[in-house]
Amino acid sequence: MSDLYNQIVDDRGSLERLVARIPGFNGYMERSARRTADRLLRDYIASQMALRIKRFASLEKQLLDAGHMNLMSKTRRIKSRMQTYHDKIKTAAPKHSGFFEKVKIGADELERIYRFDEAQIHHVEQFDPVLEQMEAAIRASADIEAVLTEFDALCDDVDKAFAQREDVIIQLGTSI
Repeated sequence: MSDLYNQIVDDRGSLERLVARIPGFNGYMERSARRTADRLLRDYIASQMALRIKRFASLEKQLLDAGHMNLMSKTRRIKSRMQTYHDKIKTAAPKHSGFFEKVKIGADELERIYRFDEAQIHHVEQFDPVLEQMEAAIRASADIEAVLTEFDALCDDVDKAFAQREDVIIQLGTSI
């Protein structure tokens, strides 16, 4: 299971450990810990993406202030795509399943989804070098359009990676 989930389970207090011995209650506690881990992970990833969006907006302002108005539509489109990715992460369907839901997600399936979500951290971090390239290109008045093209490609990549998460959840629903 993911490190975050294990940390939440390991950090339980003595009362929670005692109550976890009650038949049926342990499953409730496990689902609660999964929901907490899921929410914490997605909130963290979304907050990291928000920082990158803020940095991009600052660089966009510098770019436009330097007279590159011809690039405004490209920068706004990229910023919009970054925001959409952020929003998808923030509002993604939880991985746990409730009692009455059709799709019951077990520990193995949950582990697969956690791996996808943890990979999203890597995808968010991929924005950093491109942001640095954009900053350097603005300072040097270099080929900014090439950097924006790279940003666009990165947005495609993260969108495809996130779509795989939804595909896994859908596949789990058809295989259970």
